Amino acid sequence: MPERGWLTQIRAVYDTVAEDYARVLPDVVEPPLDRAVLSAFAETVGPGRPVLEVGCATGRVTAHLRRLGLDVAGVDLSPGMVTVARRDHPELSFHVGSMTELTAPAVSLAGLVAWYSIIHLPPELLPGVFAGFHRVLAPGGHLLLAVKAGDRLDRREQAYGHRVGLDVYWLPPERLAGQLADAGFAVSATLVREPVGAERQPQAFLLAQRPAA
Repeated sequence: MPERGWLTQIRAVYDTVAEDYARVLPDVVEPPLDRAVLSAFAETVGPGRPVLEVGCATGRVTAHLRRLGLDVAGVDLSPGMVTVARRDHPELSFHVGSMTELTAPAVSLAGLVAWYSIIHLPPELLPGVFAGFHRVLAPGGHLLLAVKAGDRLDRREQAYGHRVGLDVYWLPPERLAGQLADAGFAVSATLVREPVGAERQPQAFLLAQRPAA
């Protein structure tokens, strides 16, 4: 079956910007509130338990989660991003793949993180993606989403010093919470913070759990 055009577009953009992405975005996650969300997730999951970051890019958040004590790996659609992630974080495992077709075995993960990675997906695909997240998480497993909060399509023509064509969706947290519930998750927290620095919109974080029973 031919690959869907938006997948090809996302991969091409991130292959193009991979080196400059790594240069512009440091391994230290900013701002402090974002680090607090990741710390809360790591403490909730528990040390040494298997976690997957989907849409891991150059692995900076994956590495941060490892420093927080998680047994974490990363998957990204872009081979260029995965090459940089493996180079910069050789102690971690990264592979090429799509969150729309996760290859992790069913009920195999204690945690899953999608840190600003679902924002490029056509919104109508999110219910199916969340069903896939639910499938790979073990009962009692935890999910963390980070998104740009809003309800619009933001077309990017420039990114990390390159001319690109990239769709970025601002997503309403209340809609995401409803879709997660429909996929079988229990949403435990939704946090919205105001823009920081060059950000143009609020940011939202959702924590959810696949029920243990």
